[in-house]
Amino acid sequence: MTDQIAATPAAKPAMGLFERYLTLWVALCIVVGIGLGHLMPGVFRAIGGAEIAKVNLPVAALIWLMIIPMLVKIDFAALSRVKEHWRGIGVTLFINWAIKPFSMALLGWLFIGWLFRPLLPADQIDSYIAGLILLAAAPCTAMVFVWSNLCDGEPHFTLSQVALNDVIMVIAFAPIVALLLGLSAITVPWETLLLSVGLYIVVPVVIAQIVRRQMLARGGEAALARLLSVLQPLSLLALLTTLVLLFGFQGEQIIAQPLVIALLAVPILIQVYFNSGLAYLLNRATGEAHCVAGPSALIGASNFFELAVAAAISLFGFSSGAALATVVGVLIEVPVMLSVVAIVNRSKAWYESGAARSA
Repeated sequence: MTDQIAATPAAKPAMGLFERYLTLWVALCIVVGIGLGHLMPGVFRAIGGAEIAKVNLPVAALIWLMIIPMLVKIDFAALSRVKEHWRGIGVTLFINWAIKPFSMALLGWLFIGWLFRPLLPADQIDSYIAGLILLAAAPCTAMVFVWSNLCDGEPHFTLSQVALNDVIMVIAFAPIVALLLGLSAITVPWETLLLSVGLYIVVPVVIAQIVRRQMLARGGEAALARLLSVLQPLSLLALLTTLVLLFGFQGEQIIAQPLVIALLAVPILIQVYFNSGLAYLLNRATGEAHCVAGPSALIGASNFFELAVAAAISLFGFSSGAALATVVGVLIEVPVMLSVVAIVNRSKAWYESGAARSA
């Protein structure tokens, strides 16, 4: 089992072409989506109306194509190794579930609800804040393996932390989102929220683990790697298609208010650097190794933006400010996280001098 655990996070040791230029692809999706939305508004209205029980069927299919391949990579047997890096695990859990969603809500209230309010559409203020909350309530699942590798992170820690976060997310995502939306005086559609958790967390986790076990039983890690090589391009295509649909619905609003994206990016940037810095410092204070502190900081800062986008669409709709806010997170993900990686790598000597004294 140890060999299987180690193999999973090492399967994609570096950023591929898509991940490296994610910001460029998102920018292209903005252009294509706005153009198609202007040229074919009837098509987008038909897609938006393809719903059953408030679930948009085309989007549900796209979200599953996005999320399931990522979850197939996760080996929940890695949970047995959580105790090996208990300090790093404890710090990351504290940041992900006790600090990050609440700090984002606070930043949303401060910047979107107050400082930037005169510059934003009044009828979308609450929706923007809701999107920021959704973005921060789900820790990253897939790209974390890339960030961890770039800072020479301990692969077993990264895998066990991601597996643990996914288990917690099944239980904690809905209550945390509901609490923070309630505190923001935003009506919580509980039925839709719980349905989103079931459709976009529980069901994909179950399907992904069934597929993973079957592939490992049939052909081991080689068979799993072959499957992922097929699924991964579909996942990326589904993400791009979803973004095109989003921007098709958001086009008129973006053209009318181009400053919106820049303003929404401000609280996201602040919370990334705040949470990653806090996690890094707490790991140093507890004497945790740098190879654990690096991925801990990165997991603490990054977001499961695919889930956030899905939940925002389900709860508030394609054309909502919430959906746009989550997409801004996608837009800035790569450059911001690469800057955190650079900080972690360049500060290694400083970190280890303090961690050695604390150990």
